[in-house]
Amino acid sequence: MKNMRALAMLTVATIAALAAVLFASRWVQTQATPSTRVAVASTDINLGQRLTPEFVKLVDWPAGSIPAGAFSDLQKLDGRVLKTSAQRGEPLLEAKLAPLGTLGGLSAVIGDGKRAITVRVNDVIGVAGFALPGNYVDIIVNTQKGGSATPGDSQDRNISKIVLEKILVLAVAQEVSRDDTKPRVVNAVTLEVSPEQAEKIDLARSVGTLSLVLRNQVDTADEMTGGATKVSLLREPVAVVAPKPEVKAVRVVQRVAAARPGNCIRVITGTQNGQECF
Repeated sequence: MKNMRALAMLTVATIAALAAVLFASRWVQTQATPSTRVAVASTDINLGQRLTPEFVKLVDWPAGSIPAGAFSDLQKLDGRVLKTSAQRGEPLLEAKLAPLGTLGGLSAVIGDGKRAITVRVNDVIGVAGFALPGNYVDIIVNTQKGGSATPGDSQDRNISKIVLEKILVLAVAQEVSRDDTKPRVVNAVTLEVSPEQAEKIDLARSVGTLSLVLRNQVDTADEMTGGATKVSLLREPVAVVAPKPEVKAVRVVQRVAAARPGNCIRVITGTQNGQECF
């Protein structure tokens, strides 16, 4: 009898526990935020990479916090090109994609109205390999001042001058990845410039040697410098050459004495007096 009572109580307790679990799960489902399927990167993707099905996947994302420009259809991402790198699990947004029809490669990441130009560098000019894609640099040219030097001119004509500031590094050698922070010594750096800046760089490397100066990523100030010369570097006194005195032409005026009259006689005519010379 006692066993039957205990068995009945155990059965009732089990049913009550199952009912509590059922009601709790239903309550959690009603309180949960609705979700939407969003396309994310299934692996790390470099900029300029064309998207294929193995690079993207759909995951559940809270409907109230979906980023602007997100995709829920993988077909719309097929063949698109990234203009920025993407980490695994990061949503793929329209703002991070190149326009439709863009081919992959470096040309996909060049900004509107910009050009890409490659500068030959070495371990010194390339800031010991710390000028990486995504960094900004200034460009210095070492050349000679224009004009012809005079024999008495004590000024040194060699000059180093910053000619371009805040230039974006697109690639080093053939690498465009911006996720690597390890310095790389390469022999070429590709820069993003405007057409006018491209002309200046092309002229600068033909008239002198170029150097890259790595700058702070958030520093946007422009520094207007006069350039460095040997005189300003060594703080040598500047010799001032006194101007030569101006020689004025002297105009010689020769005066000719009037001819003195010869023999003269006094002539009286009535009440008038006169003089006749011969």
